[in-house]
Amino acid sequence: MRDAVAARGIAGATFEHVAAGAGVSRGLLHYYFGSKERLLVEVVRRDSEARVQLLDEPLRAAGDVEGVLDVLVSSLVDLIDNDPGFFVVLFELFAAGRRNEEIRREVGALFRRTRDHVARLLEEKDAEGVIELRFGAGATVSYLFALADGLAVQALSEPERDQSEVLEAGRETARRLFVSD
Repeated sequence: MRDAVAARGIAGATFEHVAAGAGVSRGLLHYYFGSKERLLVEVVRRDSEARVQLLDEPLRAAGDVEGVLDVLVSSLVDLIDNDPGFFVVLFELFAAGRRNEEIRREVGALFRRTRDHVARLLEEKDAEGVIELRFGAGATVSYLFALADGLAVQALSEPERDQSEVLEAGRETARRLFVSD
């Protein structure tokens, strides 16, 4: 589904495309998911859970602010460079949620679970004295996700542009959220 949406957009991605790519019947997809929007929700949920799990061990191992920043920035860069379809599907699903209340609720719940999980990881780092959160963990994670989503939109819209200075500005902004003066 992710590949079909990345290639054709949500409107052009049909169960026929997905079924053909997955080597399953269209009816099987309808049986399990009901609609392509529900399938999209499941794709993003699975991808998000996998991405968050990839943060767990490296964040827990980070011993200082720079280590925490390294994990967060490298995770974002890896996602943009190696899995841009994640953002394409996420943004398509967000747009679909503007027209469909059930999808909006699902996307909101997905963001909430992801944000809460990463916030708990940052709270652990704060309790260990590795970082000192200037604001609540939930607000910090929301801000960092918004920054990451915006950077992803720009990087995917203009892939030839060097994003290193933008990443450094984002890193410095995040550093200010993790170090109290």
